[in-house]
Amino acid sequence: MKPPGLTPSGYHHLGAGTAGEWSGVSGRLGVVDGAIRNGTYDFVASRFMVKRDMGKGTIAWLEAGWAQNGWELAARPHIYTYNTNTKSWQFYDQYPIKAGDTVWLDLHTDADGVWQAWLWWNNRWNLLTAQKLPIGGSAFVEQYVEVHADAKSPGRIDVPPVKVDNVQLRPPGGGPARFWREDVPTLTGVAPGQQQRSGGFCLDWTTRYDTWSAGDCTS
Repeated sequence: MKPPGLTPSGYHHLGAGTAGEWSGVSGRLGVVDGAIRNGTYDFVASRFMVKRDMGKGTIAWLEAGWAQNGWELAARPHIYTYNTNTKSWQFYDQYPIKAGDTVWLDLHTDADGVWQAWLWWNNRWNLLTAQKLPIGGSAFVEQYVEVHADAKSPGRIDVPPVKVDNVQLRPPGGGPARFWREDVPTLTGVAPGQQQRSGGFCLDWTTRYDTWSAGDCTS
């Protein structure tokens, strides 16, 4: 069970990253109410990311998903993107979401180094952002549920299970997308068979690595 008391401050990441490079990732993210406290730097996010380590401590990346942030009005879920060109959160309130919804996201490049984030909404794909990043035509991919607890305002964050499924990867150089399964070299930060746990939050794989959920530990 999730221990009583305050959520440890800082970042808590649950998910996986590819060991190799891909030209895109897509999948479906479930939206929950993380009971984030207004007026804090608490947040919970479920997102996909493409990134590259540029050396000298610099990482270039684009991420997209949904987030619930304590510094946003009413701390409700929003579709968002973040990239290292602008170094800022971008929220998309024209796509209102709420707990219980599911959202489809797609991040990819067409081999020109311009990385795009798309949202399936109203029966079509809608472009959220397109960024010329120094990543190239392929990148390392992450899928994570991320929780941040404000160190300056200690408190407790409870997160119902965030479901992620239908996660697919696009191979570099073209070709059909494929499900992110166990035959894809994958990094989880824990030993095989060990459950990911951080700050009272746990990850459960349904099918490694395209179907899973993360939230408050239940055992």
